[in-house]
Amino acid sequence: MKIGEEALPEPVVGSGPFRGGTRAVLVVLSDVYAHENTSVGAIAARTGLPQSQVSGAVARLKETGSVETAPDPSDGRRQLIRQAAAVSERVAEVRGAGIEEALTAALGGADADRLREVTDALAVLARHLTPEAVSRLRP
Repeated sequence: MKIGEEALPEPVVGSGPFRGGTRAVLVVLSDVYAHENTSVGAIAARTGLPQSQVSGAVARLKETGSVETAPDPSDGRRQLIRQAAAVSERVAEVRGAGIEEALTAALGGADADRLREVTDALAVLARHLTPEAVSRLRP
């Protein structure tokens, strides 16, 4: 997670600081991808993050166009959160960012073979440890 955070390109959105930490944003986004049309309370319950931190992360993700919100038809006070229908510039930027530089730094200057070996191992983990798999860690 820390290597992935290090590899993220710095966001340039709005003029003020973002709400919530990077890790919380990644956890919340993973949860939204695994649970379409969810609420802040439900995300907080599943992830163990405080509601205030989830709210801040959702606001940040909304600013970058990563998620969309809509009123809950059964409770107009509550917002339902879902993955954005269109890929925003920020999502495309993050998806296009490589981890090679951060991974090389974490490995202490790995040679090409070692970097490829670790990258391949991470690909195997990503295939098996999906957001759905991680969500099974918490009831």
